[in-house]
Amino acid sequence: MKLILKKTIFYTLIALIVFTLVASTGNTRQLLSRNDQQLQDCLMAGSVVNNRQISRFCTNFSTSGITPTSNLDLSESERFVNAVKNKLLTLPQSRSYEYILLRAYGAIFVNQNPEVKLPEKVFFTNEDETKAFQSTLTLGKVDNTNNCYLQKVAADAFNRAKAQVVIPLKSGYGAGDCTRTFATNLKFWRKYANNLTLDRVRQGKDTKILSTVAPPGASQHLWGLAIDLRVSTPIQKQVLYQNGWFQTVENDIPHWTYLGQPQEKLTELGLQNKIVRGVSYWVTPL
Repeated sequence: MKLILKKTIFYTLIALIVFTLVASTGNTRQLLSRNDQQLQDCLMAGSVVNNRQISRFCTNFSTSGITPTSNLDLSESERFVNAVKNKLLTLPQSRSYEYILLRAYGAIFVNQNPEVKLPEKVFFTNEDETKAFQSTLTLGKVDNTNNCYLQKVAADAFNRAKAQVVIPLKSGYGAGDCTRTFATNLKFWRKYANNLTLDRVRQGKDTKILSTVAPPGASQHLWGLAIDLRVSTPIQKQVLYQNGWFQTVENDIPHWTYLGQPQEKLTELGLQNKIVRGVSYWVTPL
């Protein structure tokens, strides 16, 4: 009962803070920027009901001179946190391994489609956890492929795109290009990296590898919401965008993620559009 009361008080406090922050004009954008990290720390403290951290981070927001405006006057990080905070069991602590993975792969958590099933954490620790999650999914087959399955709503969206223009899988093997097992994710990791690399990723010392391969249990492919493709023309990209598919892992060109949102909605949800060597990625603002 005490835990429920603490959570109720915390989320009431957050609602009041967010309402006040939303009530900002353009001349207070700088103020919102200063509050941004404190808001994230407040949310993270509350997610584990840490009374000392709640007291530290949640009570000293600067809110003077604030008048109503739109959600777009929040910073990108604030909009992103608002979009994903109800999807995850706990919001990762800043600079933790989970935070590093959320920063690299967390764009998927802005998906608002009620038919999409998301995990409650950013990575699975073993094959049993992965199988337990995947057993709850409703899968659909990608037309004219060998063993390529995705969550049904994602497969349906991709099939609509394929009906407009030819979009081949990267390798042609569904077990690798589409929904993967934990063992397949681990096999890819061992092809490009090792335990020493993983230790460096956990410490935040080597994150470039995350653009090449996801650590064990962290691949979006485990969730049935990612696919590797050979896309080379503007019309292929356009029909994918129109059906909710976007590139979300910086420098991983073949990797496409089902966000289930129109392109113009992604900024509102806090994602950044980042152009790298002519490729448009929608990435987290963390």
